[in-house]
Amino acid sequence: MSALTTIGFDADDTLWQNEQFFRMTEQRFAALLAGHGDHEYIAARLLEAERRNLALYGFGIKGFTLSMIETAVAVTDGEVPGSVIGEILAAGRQMLSHPIEPLPHARETVEKLAGSYRLVLITKGDLFDQERKLAQSGLGELFDAVEIVSDKSAATYARIFSRHGDGPQKSMMVGNSLKSDVVPAIEAGGWGIHVPHELTWAVEHAEAPVAAPRFRQIADLGELPALIERIATAG
Repeated sequence: MSALTTIGFDADDTLWQNEQFFRMTEQRFAALLAGHGDHEYIAARLLEAERRNLALYGFGIKGFTLSMIETAVAVTDGEVPGSVIGEILAAGRQMLSHPIEPLPHARETVEKLAGSYRLVLITKGDLFDQERKLAQSGLGELFDAVEIVSDKSAATYARIFSRHGDGPQKSMMVGNSLKSDVVPAIEAGGWGIHVPHELTWAVEHAEAPVAAPRFRQIADLGELPALIERIATAG
């Protein structure tokens, strides 16, 4: 497939589980503050804090932990016990040490494509945590490059695919987030392949660009090699 030379992969909830650990911790957090509101109320206040703090803390567990502390202070009118703060910090540390759980077909698909295309892991979040997860996944040696970015935009993909490939027009981005992985990659001129995950953070919600010629959706990563072959045949 001469028209496609470079394939970018998202990491969290594309190659391995991630959002489920945030949801589990959110439930634990809401239980700690059950005396100040039900789960829906606490979760909504936490999401407000997360949205507000993204520009300051960025994406990842550390920012999430700080947002939980901020929310705890807010919903208790500044009277949150030190023991609850300690529980929140412990929950954050537990998330940062949770073993990696690869998603179905992740390894076999990356192995199948390695060597035939330049593979680039493009993920956002905390540098240390993303490096830890990649090392534990055992997939690191299969990628030609790794980019850990603060956010994903069309300019981000144009820069990365020009640096590690032949430009966005000959590149494809594969991921679970329409907002971060698919839409901006298409806007940059590349292919955007959506691999839905059962859990998606509210901040990552976006409309599928169904009218875009370079948009595709697959059920899981196991379908990716065949999709690439169909695109090559059609092209």
